[in-house]
Amino acid sequence: MATTNSSTFKIILGSSSMARRQILAEMGYEFTVMIADIDEKMIRREKPEDLVIALAEAKADAILSRLQHTGQFGEDSHATLLITADTVVVYEGIIREKPSSKEEAREFIKGYSGGQAVVVGSVLVTNLKTGKRKVGWERAEVYFYNIPDDVIDSLIEEGITLNVAGGLMLEHPMTSPFVESVVGTTDAVMGLPKALTEKFILEAL
Repeated sequence: MATTNSSTFKIILGSSSMARRQILAEMGYEFTVMIADIDEKMIRREKPEDLVIALAEAKADAILSRLQHTGQFGEDSHATLLITADTVVVYEGIIREKPSSKEEAREFIKGYSGGQAVVVGSVLVTNLKTGKRKVGWERAEVYFYNIPDDVIDSLIEEGITLNVAGGLMLEHPMTSPFVESVVGTTDAVMGLPKALTEKFILEAL
């Protein structure tokens, strides 16, 4: 899918998410990974769209600060693009981030059973050479069949739901059979909207 010659620039993915790594690799890009050390709970916004953008910006600023302190960029003749992103789930008007406990994860998933959730995801591309930034967000609606209690129990015990926004991991083999439909793109739900990311890579160069 990569429509640019990625040999003329470098990409840093500022995320620990395996799903985001998978999506960016599927897009045909090679990249290195850096993880932003920020306290996401300290950043609050009323609207989910504003929150995911603020979090993506905070992640980019933290990584940029670390790179400046360690002198890891600025001398390379090639442009370096830093990609950061954030995702939240909105359920009945309430913003949900990563569950704080197994009990909260169970409550989250039980709520989705036979219902719906809205996923709002941001992407920010920062050109480290020029300082140029392109940022935006996408949303998708996810509709669910009834999810049996034993499936919910298995998901909770596995523990992986604690690492994703709203405890919602659409691509998980135990979750995917109970997804009735997605209005929007699956990659936005997984954490990195492909079309938006590609657009911003082109615009940030």
